Amino acid sequence: MLNFKINSSEIDKIGNFTKEEKNFRLKNLNYFNDNGFPNKKDEDWKFSDLKTIISKNFTKLDIQFAKSKKEKVDFIKDFEHNYIIITNGELSASDFRYEEKNKINLESFVNDNYSNEKENNPLINLNHALSNKGYYLEVKDNYKFKKILVIYYLFTEDLDENILNSKNKIRIGKNSELHLLEYLVNSSKQNFFNNVYEDVVLENSATLKNIYLQNNKSSGYFHKYSVNKLFTGSNYTSFIFPAGLKFNKLDLEFNLEGERSECNLQSASFIDNSEHQEIKTRVNHLSPNCKSHQKVKNVLNTEAKGVYQGKIFVKDVAQKTDAYQLSKAILLSESSEFNSKPELEIYADDVKCSHGSTSGNLDKDSIYYLMTRGLSQKESSKLLINGFLNEVVDSIKSNSIRNFIKTKLQTQLQNEHKKH
Repeated sequence: MLNFKINSSEIDKIGNFTKEEKNFRLKNLNYFNDNGFPNKKDEDWKFSDLKTIISKNFTKLDIQFAKSKKEKVDFIKDFEHNYIIITNGELSASDFRYEEKNKINLESFVNDNYSNEKENNPLINLNHALSNKGYYLEVKDNYKFKKILVIYYLFTEDLDENILNSKNKIRIGKNSELHLLEYLVNSSKQNFFNNVYEDVVLENSATLKNIYLQNNKSSGYFHKYSVNKLFTGSNYTSFIFPAGLKFNKLDLEFNLEGERSECNLQSASFIDNSEHQEIKTRVNHLSPNCKSHQKVKNVLNTEAKGVYQGKIFVKDVAQKTDAYQLSKAILLSESSEFNSKPELEIYADDVKCSHGSTSGNLDKDSIYYLMTRGLSQKESSKLLINGFLNEVVDSIKSNSIRNFIKTKLQTQLQNEHKKH
C-alpha cells in the first residue's frame, strides 16, 4: 500500500473529457503519483502523517464505485428544514419546500476551472484528477432562506476500502442569506476514504452560517479542503463539531477580499479511541476593516490525537484588521496528544491581532469543588467537559437547532463515558 499509484487509464473510466480537461486531470494525477499521500516531512502535514495512517489501515483503495443505490434517510424531526441528499458524494435528491424555488439553483457540479497553478497538497491533486461527482448550489441575489438547509451526506454500508473524490461549490448572491447544516451519516462499518474539494463564494453583503456535525462514530477517513472567498460586507459563521471519524482533516482557507467582510469560526469536539483529528485554518486578510474570530476547543481521551494549525495573514493594505485566534484543549488521558501551531504573518501596521493556545488536564480544584457538592468524580468531570464544549454550542441562536446539537454531543459523550 505504501506506493499507492494510479494508472492514467482510470481517468478514461470516469468519463469523456475535452482535451483541456483531460490534460488538467492527467497533470494532477502525475503530481499525485510523484508525491503519493502526504507525510510528516510536509510542513502542512507534520502532525498528521497520512501516508503511514493509510498504509496501516488499508490494504487497497478502490477508485471505481458502482452507482449508489437509494438509501433510506432518517430525516431530522427536531426542526423544519429544506434538504439536499448527497449519497457517497453524489447529488441524489433535494427539497426546497419552504423557499421560492426560482431563487435557488442546484445541479450536479461539473468542474470548469482548469487552473495551471500547482497545488502543493497531493490530496487536492488527487481530487482534481479523479473527482466525478458533487454539487453546485447557488442562492441568487437578494434572497434570504426562510428555513435552514440540511445537507445529508450519506455513506452507504457497501463502502469498503473505496476512495471517493467529490467537488462542491456554493455561491451566495449579493444581499442573500443561507443557514446550512452539513450532517454526516455513515452506514459503512468498513474503512473508506472521502476526499472533498469545496469552493465557497460570498458576494457583497451575503451571509452564510454553516454547522458541521456527525450523526455517529464511524471508521471513515475524511479530508476536506475548502476555499472561501468573502467579498465586501459579507459574513461567514462556521460551527464545527467534528468528533467521531477515525481520521478527519479539515483544511479551511478564508480569503477576506472585500472591505468589512467578517469570518467567525468556532469548533468543539470530543475525540477518543485512537481517533485522529486536525483542523487547519488560514485566514487571509486582503482588504481593510475586516474581522476574523477563531475559537477551537478539543477534549481528548484515550489514544486520541488532536491538531490545530492556524495561520492569520494580513496584507499591507489590510489596515484596521481585527483578528483573533484561540485554541484550548483538555487532555483526559496520559495517552492523548494535542499539537497546536498558531502563526501570525502581518504586513500592515494598524491592526489588532491576537492568538493563544492552552492545553492541560481538567482543573483539579473545580473537580474537588463539585465533589464537595455531592457529585461523583465521574459526574464532576462530565459536567466540566460539557461546560467547556457547550460554550461553543451556546452561541448558536436558534433554540431548536442548538438543542438538537447539544443532544447529539451529549450522546457522544455518554457513549464514551460508559466505556471508561
